[in-house]
Amino acid sequence: MPEGFHQTLGAGSLLAIAAGAIVLLLVLIIQFRVHAFIALVLVSLATAFVAGLPSGDVLDVLTKGFGSTLASVALLVGFGAMLGRLVEVSGGAQTLSDALIAKFGEERAPLALGVAALIFGFPIFFDAGLVVMLPIVFSVARRLGGGVLRYGLPVAGAFSCMHAFVPPHPGPVASAELLGADIGILTIVGLIVAIPTWFLAGYLYGVWSGSKFVLKVPDFLSGGEREEDMAEPPKPSTVILLLLLPLAIIFVNTGLDAARAAGMVNGDAGWFKFLRAICATPIALLIAVLVASYVLGIRRGLDKLRVESLLDSSLAPVCAIILITGAGGMFGGVLKATGIGDALASTLSDVGLPLIVSGFVIALALRVAQGSATVALITSAGLIQPAIASEGISGFPLAAIVVALASGSLALSHVNDSGFWLVGRFMDMDVKTTLKTWTVMETLIGVIGFGLACLIFIATGG
Repeated sequence: MPEGFHQTLGAGSLLAIAAGAIVLLLVLIIQFRVHAFIALVLVSLATAFVAGLPSGDVLDVLTKGFGSTLASVALLVGFGAMLGRLVEVSGGAQTLSDALIAKFGEERAPLALGVAALIFGFPIFFDAGLVVMLPIVFSVARRLGGGVLRYGLPVAGAFSCMHAFVPPHPGPVASAELLGADIGILTIVGLIVAIPTWFLAGYLYGVWSGSKFVLKVPDFLSGGEREEDMAEPPKPSTVILLLLLPLAIIFVNTGLDAARAAGMVNGDAGWFKFLRAICATPIALLIAVLVASYVLGIRRGLDKLRVESLLDSSLAPVCAIILITGAGGMFGGVLKATGIGDALASTLSDVGLPLIVSGFVIALALRVAQGSATVALITSAGLIQPAIASEGISGFPLAAIVVALASGSLALSHVNDSGFWLVGRFMDMDVKTTLKTWTVMETLIGVIGFGLACLIFIATGG
């Protein structure tokens, strides 16, 4: 909340304001066809005033929510679009998709892409992984047909599961630190939950949903026509190595974070801070773009001006995606600043549910209220930390509780979640279709993950 601001409205009024804001946003976009970026800004502004934020703080809250989201998304999307453009125009996406289809068969192509995303998703964040994989997804979808969602949803679901359930991603690691959970045990439990959850909710539902909502492959990130004057397309192994390069760099960074959390390294050491800076996700993608510019461009006969032109033209199609994603973060920031999430969490914590159920419900409420899965996971962990300490829960039962919180933080992704707009716009879906596909898939992931976490909790003596 802004400094000096104290919310005087009750939980009921705040919930009504949040519900009204979401309904208004959907009506503006779906019924009146207002551009999503404009609608998000308008509704964020109206919500801030109606919820009682001081007029002098409204603009600051709006810009902070917008800017903080862009800080984490804009560089990733921009560099990812450049990398995708080079991979596609060089013919690399086509050769890799051909190799995947030859290896796994046409019918199992969504499964192959999803499994690849699970592996890539171990070290890389959701949004960065999705952008890197999209050129391959689009290429496979163009060749085999059946619509982009048949291949895109299993990939997006895989990255979502790994990002929420498995260290060394920030949500699970921070929650483990708050609750005192063992990172190694949490990794085991997270994988036990993530893989079957993805198979049921990400793969099976994704393929079914993709067959029900058949959408054409978007043109952006495609890079246009292949460069006919270039040499033979790069080998699949070359493309794989280029895609693995940023993942390997990011893995060093996330591995350092896990080592610091486990007390294995000194987080204040100069070498530690330097490596974390060099191996940060945006820098990793920047390095990958530079390497790809040479390997897929200059080394294969493109002059420097042509490479520059390709990189420049890759940015225009994703500008709308970046702005809409930032505006989604703005809306989430307003809902957070008004105290809606805090009011929901404090109300739910007094209901008297079993601890693992209460944690799931609180994380779910925070997710609905402010959008960010990571914030919902970490905040809910902090709220139940005293109860965890008083009951002395540890080991596998404690790891199961962390996964239950992560499950709640995924479900019911909607218009205040930047990921909602990222997936929807990259796959060229309107809001209604995104709600019917992405929101349903994320909710299934949350519910199935919570069910598996409860089983592990009970089976291990929780």
